Amino acid sequence: MITLDPNELKGKEMYKLLSGTIVPRPIAFVTTSSTVNGAVNAAPFSFFNIVSSDPPLISLSIGRKKGNAMKDTARNAIENGELVVHISTEDIIEDINETAALLPAAISELELTGLNIVESTHVSVPGILEAKVRFECRLEHHHEIKNDQGKTVADFLMARVIFVHMDERVYDLQKGYVLTEALRPVARLAGSDYAELGKLYSLVRPE
Repeated sequence: MITLDPNELKGKEMYKLLSGTIVPRPIAFVTTSSTVNGAVNAAPFSFFNIVSSDPPLISLSIGRKKGNAMKDTARNAIENGELVVHISTEDIIEDINETAALLPAAISELELTGLNIVESTHVSVPGILEAKVRFECRLEHHHEIKNDQGKTVADFLMARVIFVHMDERVYDLQKGYVLTEALRPVARLAGSDYAELGKLYSLVRPE
């Protein structure tokens, strides 16, 4: 058994260890309105999960850029208080990957893709038309993540889901079930590796 002390690992080494072992991770595809000119900024994030179902809260951890600057998504969401979170799926993952490019805040990453925007119902930020699931959200909480030297290295966002749009092919309205095999979500692994759905099975929890 290999034993490692996090205090003896460089930041990059710890990142590779955590992102390579805590897998697979769901990928949030997030749209926000640029604070510069209102352009629709879009980007994927795999430090993403559920916080609570009552109230409906989800979380995003967005690393800072070199030089400690906020990424566009974090800055836009914090200043405007709104964001739309989409579930990344097989049919649009290549377009989603294109939006990871580092562009000026005034330019929409969607210009690099074939994706189209659609108006939201309760927030001013548009969603992505091709996404099978999109959550209209309002920012609930922002917390700066600091390293041991006191430097802010990430922005932790907690967002409240206020409206949901679901493709009728991926949701059983009568039973309230998400049809995972129809949704075909994509997960992030380490580095440039991704995963699609493999073998599905059920386990009955003990009472």
